[in-house]
This record gives sequence, structure tokens and C-alpha cells, in this order.
Amino acid sequence: MAKQIDWHRVFGLTLTDFFTDSDFQVELEKELTFKKQFLDVVIIKKTEGKPIKKLPDGLDKLAPYNLLTYKSLREPFNEWALSELIGHYVNYRKQISPSLDDLLPVSDFKLYAVSTRYPHNLSDEIHLQKIQDGVYDIKLGFCLIRLIVLSRMPKTPENALWQLFGGKADKFVYGDKYYHWHYSKQQSVLNRLYELYQQEGVSMSYTWEDFERDYTRDHLHLLSPDERLKGVPTTERLKGVPTTERLKGIPRQVIEEYLSQKPDKS
Repeated sequence: MAKQIDWHRVFGLTLTDFFTDSDFQVELEKELTFKKQFLDVVIIKKTEGKPIKKLPDGLDKLAPYNLLTYKSLREPFNEWALSELIGHYVNYRKQISPSLDDLLPVSDFKLYAVSTRYPHNLSDEIHLQKIQDGVYDIKLGFCLIRLIVLSRMPKTPENALWQLFGGKADKFVYGDKYYHWHYSKQQSVLNRLYELYQQEGVSMSYTWEDFERDYTRDHLHLLSPDERLKGVPTTERLKGVPTTERLKGIPRQVIEEYLSQKPDKS
């Protein structure tokens, strides 16, 4: 089974790409205590950057500080995970406030739990208020937690980010098709994500060969002409190219010298 940190890091890197150039920034694996405890993702409002026109379902109305805990395919989202998230919120609010006597207002924070699977055991004990498909609210005392269930997210282009982590092959393929990366190099995380699904035993009808072919095709523009043509015979490179195009850039004297050396077949 894949290490937990791999899923969380790939998830965080993908969110980092989504918020690139926007008016929010993403911090990963935020250490909150002297004894290492990491909050998966913090999405922070910036003073510069472009507003995002359409956010994935469940991320509407982001606050200045948005704390996310993420549970991957085999990780349960349960009461303990909820308690940890609230504890992270308390620690984080203390850390970034001017002082313990001058805490930032509660309205500056939103708590999110992103889970691949629906938490059936949790819903038996805690009320999940359905907002829309895949999106629920949980009210615990003074805290409101937004639960985003990736496996129940509808397939829409706006949800392509969520589909990549939806736990099923068809969702991964959909996400791969419709998620538009801000930086092409960031898309390399898909290699690791695909491998994680295979390690988890998810049946991927979309084969590794399919993935490599599509990935290479989508990234040809990053290669130099020499790199693109590496291994292709000269005769194949020129196939279909008109004679006038083949001779472009060759000095007339060179062409004439070549023709003069060819044997006369008349």
C-alpha cells in the first residue's frame, strides 16, 4: 500500500497548481506544534492575484484562512479526524493572531474536510447536512466543517480537480482530460498519482501505456525539434514534405553542386 504522505503531498501539489496566479496561496504540511503534527493544506487569501471565476464544488466563499484535512482512498474520515481538524484550527488561530488576547475573528477561518469516500460510520453519529451532491456541512458546537466527498462529486469541468482524486479509474480519466494545469511541469504529479492508484489496487482500464502516450502528446511542445525527432529515420522525417519545403534554407550553390555530381541517366 502507498505511503500516506504520498497521497497527501500529491493532493497538496495539485491544489497548489489550481490556485496558481490567483488571489489565494497554498501552504502544505503546516507544522503546528513542537511535537510534529501537520495540517495537510492551508489556503490563504492574498492581496494580489486574479480572482478565480469558478471554484470546485464545496470551495465556495473561501475565507481569509482555509484549513483543509484530506483523507485518501483507504483512510477513514471519522470522529478523531474531526477532532484533529478542530485542534489544528485552534493552534493555527493562536499562531497567526497578534496575541492570545487579540485573536483574529472566527469569521476569518473556514474548516474543510476532503474525503475520497463517504464516511458512513460518521454519519450514523453526526448529522451531515447535504448542500449538494458531494458537499455536506457538519455543525459541531462553535465549528462548522465543510465536508467534500470526492467519490460523489458530479463530473463537471469545474470539478476536474476533485475527479483526479475520486478513487475510480473513470474519474481519474475525466480529471486528466478536463483539468487545465497552470504550469505544464506540475502535471508530472499525475505520474505519481497514477502509480498510487495502481498500488492501491484500483482497476485502471486506462492503461499505463495509454497514460504515457497521452502525457507525451500533451507535452510535445516542451521538447526541442531535435528531441521530438530523436530516433526517427531521415526518410520518415521528410515523408510528405514538399520538395520546395525540403530545399528551404539550402544555398543555391550547394544544390547545384549536388545535382552536378548525380549521374546522368539520359
